[in-house]
Amino acid sequence: MSKTLSLLATALLLFAGGLVSDAASASNGTAITIYSSAQPGAINPNMYRPVPGQNRQHYGAIPGYAVVRQHRDIDLSRGRSSIQFTDVAALIDPTTVRFSSLTDPLHTRVIEQNFQFDLVSSHKLLEKYIDREISIDQVVGDDIRSITGTLLSVSGGIILRDRGGQIHYVNGYNNIRFPDLPGGLITRPTLVWNVDAARDGRHRARIAYQTEGMTWWTDYNLVFEPGRNPNSGTLDVAAWVSIINQSGASYENATLKLIAGDVHRATRNQYNAAMKRAAAMELSADSAAPGFSEKSFFEFHLYTLGRPTTLPQNSTKQIELFPGASKVPAEKILVYYGLPAAYRGFYGSPLTDRNYGTEMNKKVDTYLQFKNKKKNGLGIPLPAGRIRVSRQDEADGSLEFIGEDIIDHTAKNETVLIKMGSAFDVVGERRQTDFRVDVHGHWMEEEIEVKIRNHKDDAVEVIVKESLYRWANWDIREKNADFEKTDARTIHFPVTVAADEEKVIRYRVHYSW
Repeated sequence: MSKTLSLLATALLLFAGGLVSDAASASNGTAITIYSSAQPGAINPNMYRPVPGQNRQHYGAIPGYAVVRQHRDIDLSRGRSSIQFTDVAALIDPTTVRFSSLTDPLHTRVIEQNFQFDLVSSHKLLEKYIDREISIDQVVGDDIRSITGTLLSVSGGIILRDRGGQIHYVNGYNNIRFPDLPGGLITRPTLVWNVDAARDGRHRARIAYQTEGMTWWTDYNLVFEPGRNPNSGTLDVAAWVSIINQSGASYENATLKLIAGDVHRATRNQYNAAMKRAAAMELSADSAAPGFSEKSFFEFHLYTLGRPTTLPQNSTKQIELFPGASKVPAEKILVYYGLPAAYRGFYGSPLTDRNYGTEMNKKVDTYLQFKNKKKNGLGIPLPAGRIRVSRQDEADGSLEFIGEDIIDHTAKNETVLIKMGSAFDVVGERRQTDFRVDVHGHWMEEEIEVKIRNHKDDAVEVIVKESLYRWANWDIREKNADFEKTDARTIHFPVTVAADEEKVIRYRVHYSW
């Protein structure tokens, strides 16, 4: 008996309507643990907000993965039978799949497993009808022309031979009619198991697998309020978790866990299942209580959301990580590192060239720092992420962005340091005033002068950072200010510069080898 079908829509409806046996139709419980390998702040926005016409793979794979665990009710026959498990991620790693019956775990086992991901498409439907007869409708002017013939090829266009033997090349069409529905096509990625069960009837089964295409990171939003002392103030701290799901599956009412830390994975080839992009991206904010609870987990930290959440395919979801902390004490720090970035490394032999490193960096960097302590309303492990700082403009009450930085995973009671940019009204100047070298005597001396000029109306505190980069053995022979040795080759001169004044630091360093 012949049926008239449109090219894709009707076929999909018939497949979804029950031609494929679905073991996932019963009630299910889903738990997801997401691991991120993303460098904080390094995710290309086009990864999670696709540009029409652009292939997301052009920007690389999503830098993370997830472990998915599901409980489902399935019907098994006694002995060997096949079951199909749909609604799995398109980017699943089939080698990680685990199936077990909770009803009869000792006498139920998987004999064979297949992962089918060759999904139905217009091209695949047409390929099923090579050497068979189909009908194609084309719009020609105001009329619809129908061509019926044997399908010879679908490469670069459709080639038909009609019943009179004439060959037709069809490069565009409005509808295709098939005589019947082809088999062997699936609409969703499907796991197929050959199961040997000693007990028939309904089983409660647990399925777990690992999938690519999921990641998470943390965004911190801070508001700085200056105090009476211009070098201090307070911060209001809010943290949000952003989650990307491009795994190829949606997860309804799932238990969500996030792992923070550097979890090692063995080097392996990426699993290259097809990544299909949706036409639209859902961006949702989910802030209802309860939120995340945190605990130490092996050498990492585990954050568990206290309520179920839904992670649709091709979506970005944001969830509050912890209740916001207010009035967190913060300090503003100015650092002048006059040595240019190109010369800040250390080398394996003495640098006796007097001109090396004499170029100057004039920028004075600005930092904010605060303690991650419980008494400040924090005191929890902070996952790595991008941290943005704003300040209120008293003229109109608006929040204006003043800087951002990246922080690494930060344990409780540690200091968070945020680079805000360069100071406008504080300028540095560094120059070499003397240099002597005796290659045969294995020594050299260098005198450095650093000037800090403050054009503000208030005094500022500046740390003058100096790297003793010419050789490992050094000794400060002369200085006009006290310094702190922070490591084997770095010293800090803390100085206070009054309003509209200049401070000069001089020191002479002796190197020997």
